[in-house]
Amino acid sequence: MAKLRIEGAWTALITPFEDNGDIDWDGLQRLVEFQLREGISGLVPTGTTGESPTLDWPDHEKVIGRVVKGSRAKCPVIAGTGSNSTEEAVDGTRHAARLGADGALLVDCYYNGPSSKELRTEYHAVVAAACPDIAIVPYVIPGRTGTALLPEDLAILAAEYPNVFAVKEATGDLERMALTRSLVGPDFQIVSGDDSLIFEMMTAPAIAASGVISVISNVLPRAVEAFTRRLLQGDREGVEHLRQGLDPMFGIVTVSVNNPRTLPGGRTATVKDRFRNPLAIKTLMNGLGMPSGPCRRPLGKMTASAVQVVRQAARRSYEIEPDLFEPIEQAFDVRVDERLREDKYWRALAQD
Repeated sequence: MAKLRIEGAWTALITPFEDNGDIDWDGLQRLVEFQLREGISGLVPTGTTGESPTLDWPDHEKVIGRVVKGSRAKCPVIAGTGSNSTEEAVDGTRHAARLGADGALLVDCYYNGPSSKELRTEYHAVVAAACPDIAIVPYVIPGRTGTALLPEDLAILAAEYPNVFAVKEATGDLERMALTRSLVGPDFQIVSGDDSLIFEMMTAPAIAASGVISVISNVLPRAVEAFTRRLLQGDREGVEHLRQGLDPMFGIVTVSVNNPRTLPGGRTATVKDRFRNPLAIKTLMNGLGMPSGPCRRPLGKMTASAVQVVRQAARRSYEIEPDLFEPIEQAFDVRVDERLREDKYWRALAQD
């Protein structure tokens, strides 16, 4: 099979929902069209950002099919098909291949926590062998899964299966990434799974990442794409200009804030709430007037203080470089300055 080039910016696409929790199919189509119009390198539906844990498999397949069809071959699609069941991952990957996806993103098995060797032999290798005509992209994110495919096992896996030639790296461990590069060689593709680490991963010669599977590009696809392309071209001046505008946004994929609790008996305490992706990006998209809708339970709403963190980050980016947001205005018929200024767009997005 011809190797898929995973470089530049690929959007980890959200799944928009109606208020009743049904998938917003029209909204999904509008988001795909927006991404294509803004020149994104690729789309990644039904991953963690797409709320795959709360999509049943029929809806999972429908989303992949709609995104593949909507892309109209203008950009490749890697579908999230990972599971903590190998059989389920094989079935999902086969369906994605039949639907026309170019690759499958396989998150490490969460909760049941296999060892790295088991992840290699009992999971990734099984899927790679069962689905030889589709690219298999391991997704290493131990903060979510409680386990991790180690660089050594990734190198063995890549040597044994020609359809394993890329990894989505979301460990935050730059030394580990450098070890991965030393073991897999220069042609293997390391892709950032953290927006905040794009610059470090793509500019470090010991890592030489080729791009990002991005959350923030749901909102700013043109800007994140340009950022990665300029990094690939070594355009440091152009990169710094974009980096200033994007940095505030890169910091809100996960939002941590201190919030009060009223305990039984009336006592109060302060606790740290950590609101994780995709809650922040969907809150931002709702505030800006883009198709998004709520998250499915158990994700709910952010607290008012967390919503303010998201809103203020967008405000800072807008103040630094308002042109970054112009495509949103054109695509969704909104005024970003008004949406960021007026409380009414944000009040309902917070918990009571």
